[in-house]
Amino acid sequence: MIKALVKELLLRKGEFLNKTVETIYFGGGTPSLLTIDEIQLLLDAIYQNYSIIDKPEITLEANPDDLTSYKISELAESDVNRLSIGIQSFFDEDLQMMNRVHNAKEARGCLSAAIKSFDNITVDLIYGIPNMTHQHWKQNLQKVFDFGISHLSSYALTVEPKTALAAFIRQGKYPIVSEKLASEHFNILVAETKKQGFIHYEISNFGKPNYFSKHNTSYWLGKSYLGVGPSAHSYNRADRSWNVSNNIKYLKAIQKGELPIEIEKLSKNDRFNELIMTGLRTIWGVSLDQIEQNFGIDVKNELLKNAEKFINQKQIYIDNDQQLKTTLKGKFLADGIASNLFMI
Repeated sequence: MIKALVKELLLRKGEFLNKTVETIYFGGGTPSLLTIDEIQLLLDAIYQNYSIIDKPEITLEANPDDLTSYKISELAESDVNRLSIGIQSFFDEDLQMMNRVHNAKEARGCLSAAIKSFDNITVDLIYGIPNMTHQHWKQNLQKVFDFGISHLSSYALTVEPKTALAAFIRQGKYPIVSEKLASEHFNILVAETKKQGFIHYEISNFGKPNYFSKHNTSYWLGKSYLGVGPSAHSYNRADRSWNVSNNIKYLKAIQKGELPIEIEKLSKNDRFNELIMTGLRTIWGVSLDQIEQNFGIDVKNELLKNAEKFINQKQIYIDNDQQLKTTLKGKFLADGIASNLFMI
């Protein structure tokens, strides 16, 4: 698989001939299982075939149970300069319910070791868990603050089909997920992170100044990106593409020098809708001037007409720079608002 990833990077370098790579992200699956040598092999392939800025942000996603003190010290000696750690919760009952492999002690232990070697760390936390009290949720957040972490990504619990949690809820063995509880937890999240000096720069992301995720911010600002490996997605502002999700099919294609990719040409509606969806999720909002420039005055006027209801409900507003943004009241509802503003 590692050899195939290296070969795909070589096969696709033409897609980035006139672009400079600003961020590198080891994500999806469990990249923390890679050895340091394997990580370096992939980084070498990127540096040999692509133009890279000086000191790019290089992030590695990791599970707490993979991050031993030895692994962290190895990573600290590599080019990786940012860790994204899937803590999810500091309470065993939450982790067991979510079927996580690690426990609360491992979560605390890995963070204790990580902060000694890495300055740039982000953690994931889940809220909206049934039976989680407001106090319990505040304690989870306080753990992050106590460790001095400068970036937090936090998501509402969602129940995916064909999972153990979905089966338990269906059988009445576990309470249903409450949108009201999730909304209350979200409001606590916004208030508590603000007290600690975090900036709520995207619906699910909170960062201290200079600690925003450069990689994820690129997605939200509509920059091009190249995804390598099975199931990986890519985007170049005109097309969206994705690799086959089957490992065997991926390996066989790459070995033959073929790219197992499907490509979707983005329509005018697609591009407009993505701009609305991503923009409303961020502090930068949606530029009305950009809408007019890219799609015309009629589309801009239609957007303003459709937005009027949500402006009157104080869920979105237009600032002095002609940026359409969500209010505090509208943040939790951003995706729903965006879907009502889509071009169909």
